[in-house]
Amino acid sequence: MEISLLWIGLGLAAFGYFIGDGLKNFKNPGNSFSEYPVLIKEKDLHNYVGLTFDEVEELLQKYPDIPKIELKGTRYLSISSFL
Repeated sequence: MEISLLWIGLGLAAFGYFIGDGLKNFKNPGNSFSEYPVLIKEKDLHNYVGLTFDEVEELLQKYPDIPKIELKGTRYLSISSFL
């Protein structure tokens, strides 16, 4: 009986430790990644910068030197160029 209570106590102590350690950084997880992806498709750019599709097309025509990558016919733009 005493040994089973010992295991229950050790289990509760371990449970409390791991829950407390997880809650320590609940509000600030310290993740270096932002909520934006690094590269986004050109056709989806207007969703991230808050412009209309036509305004994004005009922006891309006005500034053709924006860093981009083209893979299999799809252009990907760096979001850091716009934020």
